Amino acid sequence: MTAAKHDVDSPYAWLRLGLSLIVGATACVGNWSVVVVLPAIQTEFETIRGGASLPFTFTMLGFAAGGVVMGRIADRAGLVACIEAGALLLLAGYLACSFSTSLWQFTLAHGLLIGVGSAAGFAPLISDLSHWFRRRRALAVAVAASGSYLAGTIWPPITQHFVETQGWRATYLGIGIVAFLIMVPLGLTMRRRPTAGALAEAEAATAVERSRLGLSPNVLQGVLVVAGFACCMAMSMPQVHLVAYCGDLGYGVAIGAEILSLMLGLGVVSRLASGFVADRIGAGPMLILGSAMQAAALLLYLFFDSLSSLFVISGLFGLFQGGIVPMYAVIIRQFLPPREAGTRIGLVLMATVLGMACGGLASGFIYDLSGSYRLAFLHGFLWNCVNLALVCWLILRPRMKRPAGGPAPAAA
Repeated sequence: MTAAKHDVDSPYAWLRLGLSLIVGATACVGNWSVVVVLPAIQTEFETIRGGASLPFTFTMLGFAAGGVVMGRIADRAGLVACIEAGALLLLAGYLACSFSTSLWQFTLAHGLLIGVGSAAGFAPLISDLSHWFRRRRALAVAVAASGSYLAGTIWPPITQHFVETQGWRATYLGIGIVAFLIMVPLGLTMRRRPTAGALAEAEAATAVERSRLGLSPNVLQGVLVVAGFACCMAMSMPQVHLVAYCGDLGYGVAIGAEILSLMLGLGVVSRLASGFVADRIGAGPMLILGSAMQAAALLLYLFFDSLSSLFVISGLFGLFQGGIVPMYAVIIRQFLPPREAGTRIGLVLMATVLGMACGGLASGFIYDLSGSYRLAFLHGFLWNCVNLALVCWLILRPRMKRPAGGPAPAAA
């Protein structure tokens, strides 16, 4: 079944958004379950903490690469094929993990199956929804991007309960089955695809926007990839090391976990609010605003470290950073060919995931060398400056070139 033109911004589009949020919150379980079972894995396979952390690293690598793979599947075969493939990979991955007899089997199953399968619940959904909304596109993209954060709210306590009562192997088996049973039928309800006419109209609009920008598609893609990597190099410092930082300051890791939870919770609020605002001022200005505010929050970490200030600064950081990543997807839909949206959005989101992974690792090495997180926060701030410079150049460039009274950008 194909979508009629009037389906854009229609009640069906909002229904599709709700279904996508459920699929995203289900698929992204793979990013969080491995964190919960880390202590049990360390005991089961008699390894050190670093060894037990390998499955998470491989999951993130699989998630990053899977965003491009799943995006390409969505572009070529449609969203249904992408969701069904993700469901099968998650089922196979969790089954393989539950019967694994070594850490490397467990790790490879996470990287090659679970990480890639979870990616079906992120970039492809964001790309798909960008075709179904015009007036509220930024808000729809932000809601879809919140699925991963929502998964981080829902799945960890459920996983922890069943690990304590049933063991991690039975829990993993159950997660794989439940994810499969949720994703397969929901995926089948999203068989509609935009018509060729609607895509051609969007293609023409993006070509006009791109001509105003004065950059080729691949150059623009490259700028967005570097900007996405830089912003998440900065973003990773508080998100990855905040718990350890609180432990070093003497507040305890439990308090650090509470502050991190506050940050992530406000990150969901930030994503929704940024989408609402971006539909009024534009995704580009919203991206600049978010990047500048994130830089300001990183600077505050350098000067204040009392418990009350950490709660306040981390809350602000959550409110500032949550809306940055979805804006890249909206900008891609404004300037780049819509038929390639899944692949191109997947590439930028892959860069953001790699930025999180590399930024967390770099901050750890900086701490080891300096014995303090101050230089790590400064390192994050400098990467944020790189991001801010790139997005300002990209977004303000056509505005400076456009003559006074010139036509405003058209929605794609």
